[in-house]
Amino acid sequence: MKIHIYNTKQEVAINFSNYLATLIKEKNTVHIALSGGSTPKIVFEELASNFLEKINWSGVHLYWGDERCVASTDSESNYKMTVDYLISKINIPQENIHRIKGEQAPSIEAIRYSEVLIKELPQENTLPKFDLVILGMGDDGHTASIFPHEINLWDSKNICEVAIHPDSGQKRISLTGAVINNADTVAFLVTGESKKEKVDIIVNKKGDYKQYPASLVAPKSNNLIWFLDTAAAQEIKKK
Repeated sequence: MKIHIYNTKQEVAINFSNYLATLIKEKNTVHIALSGGSTPKIVFEELASNFLEKINWSGVHLYWGDERCVASTDSESNYKMTVDYLISKINIPQENIHRIKGEQAPSIEAIRYSEVLIKELPQENTLPKFDLVILGMGDDGHTASIFPHEINLWDSKNICEVAIHPDSGQKRISLTGAVINNADTVAFLVTGESKKEKVDIIVNKKGDYKQYPASLVAPKSNNLIWFLDTAAAQEIKKK
């Protein structure tokens, strides 16, 4: 595990963008699973504003680690957020964008998207293999759309599962643990003071840390990177 701590959210965005630009430059074809949330939004803005000339997107394939079961035009759609802040600003082939169709029947879409990943991604350990999976972490320790109350979904034998938000009851499509941990690299983007408690528990493996899905992220490659701001990392910095 590598931990990078920066003073602000914007510094997280800049440094992760540099990391991503280097990764893409090193490969002819790159398969990346994106995350939703406020921190990726800042990263997308940074990429669109300051990395247009630094990244050749022609060999980059974009996927999503999870998606809300809403229309692609809905304000809650992770895909829409990515289109608004990144995809509409860069020169990437349309056929390289592999979205989860949140408007479809969830159980059917989970199967369809699993088939997309099997078709488009290289295989390793009999599973699709991403070059990079980008993850966020909620205040409750969830990641992708696997929440503590459905932590059993992490160990599902399926590539994708239908998850349910514990408060709203909203259905979501999410990658499962085996696929996430099969990635060449997994990167957490976590910012904000509200995350400090769970970051401390999970990074330092305190108490009943295994009840939080984010604690189960452990890629077989051992390439796990945390990009944190000082607000989210303040408890681990005390160590």
